[in-house]
Amino acid sequence: QVNLVESGGGLVQAGGSLRLSCAAAGSIFSITTMGWYRQAPGNQRELVATITSGGSTNYANSVKGRFTISRDNAKNTVYLQMNSLKPEDTAVYYCKVVITPYNYWGQGTQVTVSS
Repeated sequence: QVNLVESGGGLVQAGGSLRLSCAAAGSIFSITTMGWYRQAPGNQRELVATITSGGSTNYANSVKGRFTISRDNAKNTVYLQMNSLKPEDTAVYYCKVVITPYNYWGQGTQVTVSS
């Protein structure tokens, strides 16, 4: 069993920054891709950013240049540094960890950006 614990969400003004963390614990053998997704009210869950075990990253166009994903393999932790936040970034953010062949999701953390 794998548990994901997210932290770092909150309320911030537009233009501000937040850093999300997601730590995986449990029966972890080999994590491949780690990522962040978000879901705003009335919308489907969407990809924000992913990072492979080798460090390759992928970002949604809407966050390129503002968000940075990183990971610490020794700590089984993935981070999302979010800068220049906009009101449209408001959503519940979920981390996802792939331990082939399974996907594991965090409980979600609320990010609210006020204008």
